[in-house]
Amino acid sequence: MTVNNTIAHQRLILSGDRERFKELLRKRLIECGWRDQVRMLCRDVVKENDTNNITFDTLVSRVTPRARAIVPDTVKKELLQKIKTHLLTQKDQ
Repeated sequence: MTVNNTIAHQRLILSGDRERFKELLRKRLIECGWRDQVRMLCRDVVKENDTNNITFDTLVSRVTPRARAIVPDTVKKELLQKIKTHLLTQKDQ
């Protein structure tokens, strides 16, 4: 994380807006079906594991890269634009 990103992140946390953006992201991911896709990815990984003794950490490490890759660009762009706009308006205050 760069210094500017760290400062922006701290601003979001201090203002309480980080939680608001997380909630918006969660909502958008549900709306576009991403959560259901990740649920299916998890099921597939568990099925691929023959022993059925997969740990949570293993599941997370296998699913996370795929889950990040399937986040729709529209969701990423919307959230990024809202954060940028928010930070610019905060900077002017």
